[in-house]
Order: sequence, then structure tokens, then C-alpha cells
Amino acid sequence: MNKKILASLLAFPLLAPAVQAQDNAVKISGFGTAALTRSDDARAEFARPNQANGSARKVRTGIDSNLGLQADYTVNNWLSLTAQGLVRQDAEEHYGAELSWAFARFRISDDVNVRVGRIGLPVFMISDYRNVGYANTMLRPPAEVYSQVPFNSADGADITWRHDLGNTSLTAQLAIGTNKTPLAGDLHVRGKDLVALNVAAENGPFTLRIGHARSKLTIDDSASLNTLVGGLRAAGAGYRLPELNALAGRIEAKDSKGTFSSIGLGVDWNNFVLQTEFAKRKTDTYINDTSSWYLMGGYRIGKFLPYYTRSELRIDDSIENTVPAACPAGYPAACTPTLMQLGNGVRRLPTTGVGQGEQTTDTIGVRWDFYRSMALKVQIDRIKPTGNGLFIHAEPGFNGPVTVGAVALDVVF
Repeated sequence: MNKKILASLLAFPLLAPAVQAQDNAVKISGFGTAALTRSDDARAEFARPNQANGSARKVRTGIDSNLGLQADYTVNNWLSLTAQGLVRQDAEEHYGAELSWAFARFRISDDVNVRVGRIGLPVFMISDYRNVGYANTMLRPPAEVYSQVPFNSADGADITWRHDLGNTSLTAQLAIGTNKTPLAGDLHVRGKDLVALNVAAENGPFTLRIGHARSKLTIDDSASLNTLVGGLRAAGAGYRLPELNALAGRIEAKDSKGTFSSIGLGVDWNNFVLQTEFAKRKTDTYINDTSSWYLMGGYRIGKFLPYYTRSELRIDDSIENTVPAACPAGYPAACTPTLMQLGNGVRRLPTTGVGQGEQTTDTIGVRWDFYRSMALKVQIDRIKPTGNGLFIHAEPGFNGPVTVGAVALDVVF
């Protein structure tokens, strides 16, 4: 992105309120991406985080395509209203609509704003515009990092403080709220007592961002998880194996603590573009503790911006399988087969669910800003998963690597 484009991207959520200051009419703006995506392996499906369906050698339109509309209304010089809807394929089988934002913004002073309602959750460097393809150099955010938190928004409030110190602009944002997000497979994840702090410093072409978020997590409607937890408790009580009850408590996701910390750096200097983030996720449940990062570098040549990205997701710690391999002598005949079945279920947990698994991706792509507010992108990813990685609907024996190609037309209007 050149500086002109970057400025329009970053200003997108704020553009309409600025215009509205001139009158009190409702202003409509929007963004959209029309994309075709295809992978070269039929044994597993490539999808964005939390999508129900992906590509397995079939050209798909729904993986990277979306349409967003935003309405802004300025009531007076201290109050404005914003609502944003997004149409895309996510946890459901087909395209569905969701209310991304719906908040009232209160201008407390020149430096302080408060928003109340459904707000974007500031957990990533591009949280405010992660779904706006035109706002991003890459065709899609690296899944290795952006699959680690399923929440895009929070129902609550945030307070933002902006202040200039010399040539450096400081922004601090504190958000609190709750969230309930549908996951692929009819599951839901709920976040309670959600708190996120985001601090950013901008100086010329450099942007440094540090963030931390925490919440109490609950996974609802997971038949397999409920069956495993119930089986462990039943076997622990029936066979008098207390370690199974303890293991069930560590696996169960019910108001379990989860944290996410990240640091990012963006540079847009002359023709050089660089963007990088490093993140760590920790939970007190079966969800893996992970480390993830990416580094994207590009060089602008006229209206073309070729880029390369390396991204990686690693498991730091996962649930320890403490199910005994066999029952002591004298136990009922059904005891050992039951433990074997439960042990297999526990071993599958580190690769089960959204954002689980390990993988690395090497990406090459090019962005072409061929017309005002429009960009064409072509991107090829070479993904090397460990096991299933972040692929879905994987067949036995799948181990990659997989090449994914995509072409996308991004617009803002």
C-alpha cells in the first residue's frame, strides 16, 4: 500500500463520521471482496479460520469473498452512531449476514472517546479492518496468528485516548464486554468478563502496537467434548480412578481462563512495506497454548506491490493425557477398552477445534492498485501442516504440504 492508500484504509471506520460533521444525514459506506480460491489437495479442505467449508481442489468463491456495509449518523458534536453489517461464509454452510458493529460514540474531549454497544475487539494489529480486503496488503490475514482468537467484537464499551507527543502519536484503547460467537460445527464459544488493552505508537512510517486480552471461556454445544468429559467422569467414578475426574476438570471449557498477548510492527517507508506480529495464547482448558508469528515484506513498484510472507503456528503446551493404558488386574473386562477409547479421545484434542494444530506457510503475492478505491490481488500459499494443521475435514493420512492459489478484487465505496 502506498501512503495515500494506507491513510484511506486506516480512516475507513472514521471516514463517515468526519463527513457527517457537515450535515446530519445518514452516510452509507462499504467494502467488498470478490475472490476465487483453490487448493491442490483433495484430502483436506483449506478454509479461513472458523469457516464450515473450504476448498479441496475445487474453485470456491466463499472463502475470501465478503461484502460489508456501514451506516454512520452524527447526532451532534459529541455523539455519533455507527452500524456495520457483514455478509460472508463463516461458521455456516452458506453466506450469512452478521452485525459486526453497532455502537454510539461519545466524544468526551479532543483526546478521549467512549463507545458503547457492539465494538470491534482490539486484539490484533489490523482488528479494525481485518475484513476490509482493500485495507490490507495481503489477500487474507495469516491464519497462523488470526485463528488464535475467535472473537471479532465485544458487546460492551471501550475508551480510547489519543495524544501527540512531538512527532509521535499515542493511542491507548481499553475495552470490556462479553461475546458469544458461533463456531463451525454448530458450536459456540462464549467469552465472559472480557478485557482487552491495546496501545499503539505511530511515528512517521512506523507503527508499534502492543496488546493483551483475557476472558473466561466456555465452549457450548460440543457433543464430542461433552461425551469425552462425561465419559472420563463416569469411568473415574465407576472404576475408582480419581485421575480421570481431575483430567475431565482440566479439559472442560466452562468459564476457563484464557489470555492472548501480541506485539506488532508496521513500516511503510518510501517503497518498502513491512508488517509483523508475534502472539501467545494461553488457556486453562483443552485449547492449546500456542505461539504464532508472521513477517510480511513488500516493495512497491509503481501501482504494483509484490510481497512475501512467512508465518508459523506452534503448540507450546497441550492437555496431558493421563488416562491409564490399562486397568489393574481384577477390574471388569470392559474397563481397559473403555480407557483405550477415552485415551484416544484425549489424544485427538490438540488437533480438534478452531485454531488448533501446527503449520507454517510461505506466501508470495502481488497487489495491483489499478483504479481508484479498487485493487486486484493474486496470492499463492505453500502450507506445511503438522498433522492436519489448520485444515478442516481432513482424511486419514493427510499431511500436506498444500498449495493454495487465490485471486481477489477488493473495493471500498
